[in-house]
Amino acid sequence: MLVLAAPCAAGVIDRPRVAAEVAGAFVVMCAVSSATYLVNDVRDVEQDRRHPSKRRRPIASGELAPRTALLVALALALAGVVGGALISLWLGALALAYLALTASYSLWLRQVVVADIAVIAAGFVLRAFAGGLASDIYLSRWFVIVTGCLAIFLVTAKRYAELREHGGVEPARATLRRYSLGQLRATLLATALLACVAYTGWAFTRPSHVLWYGLSIAPFVLWLGRYAALIRSGAGQAPEELILRDRALLALSLLWCLLFLGGVYVGH
Repeated sequence: MLVLAAPCAAGVIDRPRVAAEVAGAFVVMCAVSSATYLVNDVRDVEQDRRHPSKRRRPIASGELAPRTALLVALALALAGVVGGALISLWLGALALAYLALTASYSLWLRQVVVADIAVIAAGFVLRAFAGGLASDIYLSRWFVIVTGCLAIFLVTAKRYAELREHGGVEPARATLRRYSLGQLRATLLATALLACVAYTGWAFTRPSHVLWYGLSIAPFVLWLGRYAALIRSGAGQAPEELILRDRALLALSLLWCLLFLGGVYVGH
């Protein structure tokens, strides 16, 4: 869904050519990110088998052979890079950069404190960039700042939930043992504040429809607050599940979308 962010914000997603290019970028990013997840699950197979919920993943449970998973990952990676290059050379380069970034994470950076959070967050930002590159849309500094802060917020929240799950028991992952709940809470607060400031600054500097954008600040801030509260209560290890299952987050997401798209398209 992040692939749609830039074209929707620019108000051009309803143009047939742009829609087709963005749909292609969507498929490309699904392919390369799926390749990454397959490789990670092969690498983490023994650790996942000891986890109460991750042990049900196809590779950890034995439903999918590691060799098959790696072959499929290779096919998806090649298809993603070639498909991206056919849409735009820049998109092909981004798909390749995404694979290089995630490979460095799997092989090395996942063991480096702070870098592990930064790399995962960068993967989310690259997904958002893909939509802009596919349709040749300019990405403003506000878009980059807000997207980057939200990505770091979500990844840090995931780490916080993972560390909190262990309580007094030492986590199996070496990198996680080097974080503290206090440090992660401080990072959550800093990124949320920066995202709110950047989004507010962007909303009130729009050349038109400032009222719509200004009103969209409220659900944006409340969404971050609600997510932080859920994290403190013990949720958040799977951000996508938390976002889709919590009614308050869904309602705030819908309200924000309506106000934001109203600012983009009303009188457009």
